[in-house]
Amino acid sequence: MDGIFITGTDTDVGKTVVGCALARALGRAGLAVAVRKPVESGCEKRRGGSLHPADGQALARAAGDREDLEIVTPLRLAHAISPERAARLEGVEVTLKALEKAVRAGDAEDFRVVEGAGGFLSPLALDGLNADLAVRLGLPVVVVVADRLGCINHALLTIEAIERRGLTVAAVVVNARSAETDGGTMANRDDLAARVDCPVIGFRHGRDDREASDELAGSLVPRIA
Repeated sequence: MDGIFITGTDTDVGKTVVGCALARALGRAGLAVAVRKPVESGCEKRRGGSLHPADGQALARAAGDREDLEIVTPLRLAHAISPERAARLEGVEVTLKALEKAVRAGDAEDFRVVEGAGGFLSPLALDGLNADLAVRLGLPVVVVVADRLGCINHALLTIEAIERRGLTVAAVVVNARSAETDGGTMANRDDLAARVDCPVIGFRHGRDDREASDELAGSLVPRIA
């Protein structure tokens, strides 16, 4: 299975923004992309009681709605907390085996863009963390970090945790989540690039940064660079 696992240094750092941009870039390069957010918490309850996964839908749209949303995000939880805790509160069984099965569903030839939930060591299932799913999948990892004070420490700790599990860090994305981080005195992307052995790419949150997403796609799949 070809693909990438997108994780973060924390929750709300822009994993979905990066995943959507990457899916669009890979699609522009001619790859068949299967996006997966196998479990999503904090889903909106809609008429009839169904739960709507906003991140899953954004990813599906970025990939051209090639697959039904039930395949992209099959496991949905209402509480806006870790999937592991939400599942316990809602009496839903979310296991690593079920999540792995959800990721692998569909055409095996498609390039998988898989988004976790929260940070790399955040609880994900009743029997494991995001890290444990990443190990089961064996995919290279993209680390998304919010461009703010302290992010270098957070990024390096996350990279160390990934590499200790025998996984490859394919790239780090430094995501500028607000205008305040653009043009300031911090140079987090440059400082991180001097300390790691993988591409470090700057993203601007909320914008379709085509140049950055094409650079990310090319670093992950050299044949399309």
